[in-house]
Amino acid sequence: MRHLILSAAIPALLMGATPVLAQTATAPASTAERAPPPHFPRDLTPAGVAAADDHLALEQVDGAQAMAFVAEENRKSLAVLTGDPRYETFRAEAEAILTATDRIPSPSFLGEGVGNFWQDATNPKGVWRRTSLDSYRTATPQWETLLDIDALSKAEGKDWVFKGADCLAPDETRCLINLSDGGKDAVVVREFDLTTKRFVDDGFNLPEGKHRIEWLARDTLLVATDFGAGTMTESGYPFIVKTLKRGQTLAQATEVYRGEQGDGGYGVSPAVYRDKDGKVTAVIITRPLDTFRSETWWLKDGRPVRLHIPSRVTLYGMLNQSLVFVLDEDWNGSIKSFKAGTLVAPPLNGLEIDNPHLVFGNMQVEAFAPDQRQSVADVAVLDDRLVVALNDNVRGRLITLRPHGEQPYRLVELAVPTNSAVGLGDRSKSRGEVFVSSQGFLTPPALSLLSASLAAPLDNGALALTTLKSAPAKFDASRDVTEQYEATSTDGTKIPYFITRPRDMKLDGSNPTIMLGYGGFQVSLNPAYKPEMGKLWLERGGVFVQANIRGGGEFGPDWHQAALDGNRQKAFDDFAAVARDLEQRGVTSPRRLGIYGRSNGGVLTSVSITQHPELFNAAVIESPLVDMLRYHELPAGASWIGEYGDPRIPEEAAWIAKYSAYQQLRPDVTYPSVYLTTNTRDDRVHPGHARKFAARLGDQGHDHLYYEDTAGGHSNDADPVANARRWARHYVYLSQQLMD
Repeated sequence: MRHLILSAAIPALLMGATPVLAQTATAPASTAERAPPPHFPRDLTPAGVAAADDHLALEQVDGAQAMAFVAEENRKSLAVLTGDPRYETFRAEAEAILTATDRIPSPSFLGEGVGNFWQDATNPKGVWRRTSLDSYRTATPQWETLLDIDALSKAEGKDWVFKGADCLAPDETRCLINLSDGGKDAVVVREFDLTTKRFVDDGFNLPEGKHRIEWLARDTLLVATDFGAGTMTESGYPFIVKTLKRGQTLAQATEVYRGEQGDGGYGVSPAVYRDKDGKVTAVIITRPLDTFRSETWWLKDGRPVRLHIPSRVTLYGMLNQSLVFVLDEDWNGSIKSFKAGTLVAPPLNGLEIDNPHLVFGNMQVEAFAPDQRQSVADVAVLDDRLVVALNDNVRGRLITLRPHGEQPYRLVELAVPTNSAVGLGDRSKSRGEVFVSSQGFLTPPALSLLSASLAAPLDNGALALTTLKSAPAKFDASRDVTEQYEATSTDGTKIPYFITRPRDMKLDGSNPTIMLGYGGFQVSLNPAYKPEMGKLWLERGGVFVQANIRGGGEFGPDWHQAALDGNRQKAFDDFAAVARDLEQRGVTSPRRLGIYGRSNGGVLTSVSITQHPELFNAAVIESPLVDMLRYHELPAGASWIGEYGDPRIPEEAAWIAKYSAYQQLRPDVTYPSVYLTTNTRDDRVHPGHARKFAARLGDQGHDHLYYEDTAGGHSNDADPVANARRWARHYVYLSQQLMD
């Protein structure tokens, strides 16, 4: 569920100890063995589920009853949270971190220079700006403002949130600016001229929507969007691609590809791949069948041609005339076969036939095959080589791969900080450069530049990354240490997790501990430097745990698919196993253990509380999916059926109902007082989930807190000042539950 996760921080981790194996976890009590809760639907059809739901009115985003509920819940929760004497200190500390001017400006290649979007206390909505690479290297870069979002919002009377820019290669003077009203995923798109620093009069201008747009030429776009009645899937995503010429309306655009209205996933998506000179080498269209399965089409001479590759792949681009992708399932052929997780680069023109393996011959298609404890995290496709970030037992590695005719790819490992996570940032094929970052739980981020133009050093392995910037520490980590351990889940699977803790901590079960999990959509939960957590939690003696449960991508596709659909319970079992392992080691106890999860992590935390209330004393459940029997009814839930299953199918509804937290709440069970929070303008995970869960907790007499922010969207990236208030509320609650 790549679209459910947080705006991605660059993955990072710090390993501080040799892995230690845990004791076997005790199997959880099965909810299926108990009588159904009072509100459990007797009829699991969609109509039956709706009939048993006494809080459907809370699904109306701006409905009068819903907003009255939100106002009253907010009033009660703010009194508890912002009324706490710690709140103002936490808020000020978080704001100082989130608006600090000594942060590393996240760079992107922009023309001959470097672009950056920057938010601080002066410009909370942010400015899009640029400088030269030489200036960027200095301690005080000289920035040129391109677009001031604060000023634009004020001038237009809109709550604009900058959602990125797409600039046309090779000169990158014309850009498509994405602006969200209040932080929603849906954006308006406007053409912007970097030479005049103004929006283009009569330029490309698309109304609000969940668009998929690519530059094809200076006067032509490829657009997948809402073209009118019957052109969107049930998830609210487009399934038609058209070319839009300058001066045309959407109604005048020319169709080049059409999926079907019943398609799943996040909508049809075009990708335009170019060479280092900006010339188009291939146009690839991805038609999602569900959350993970897709058809891949090549727009060859204006005509779509289906490529005969597996339905589960992750595309990265074109290397010469070869399409680069990672297999998320086995690819078996009569001559050659490749295992799931393998990075391959077969010739594009050989993928048109039913069995492309027949034309591979002696060609070296396999670029890299990870082992069972490795996975490909990211790939940058340059002009003559691949730069690959790897997860190796959740540690970061960096390699380059160069094709060598019929011989295996030439692999060179590059020196990166040990026991850290490595992430690839923006990359430029024309420059032959990639930004590379590294960081750890206790080590602030560092940013480097890899230049593939230094071909000889790359070939002999002598190239070192050029460090551009290192972020200063934002909390005192001198007393802490990070270690990696393993718990054993109910089926014997070893589940790795990280503990960041005070070095002299007593193992007496008294330590306040936050445990983070995700476990879905093949997203690797690689530890990162979390300055607000370090300042507000670690410095006050808290412990932080990050669990790499199944459902994620830490060990490749198999790790993800082990917890898909009817096997979802495995992810919940893994999380509970880590909690028990922490108790067995004396790290913490149920009285001092809290959990945090958002989005898909909200499924995890809400289920963990209902299945194992005895293991935890706190849960921050943020922007969550909770009603899993109706998630497909709430935008954009139907796009995730490939992950969770389809509640409209009786067999699948039966096993979803066994864990769905909204239906499994019981009035006769003692739950910890949870903190639910979401956002009115979240158009990715519907706020109705959190609202209804809070309402049912209240109906059954369970103590809880609920707070709903009115702006920010799913990513909470609209305003760092508002985000500081968000983190302060989180840590006040966690301190009340776990430290007091």
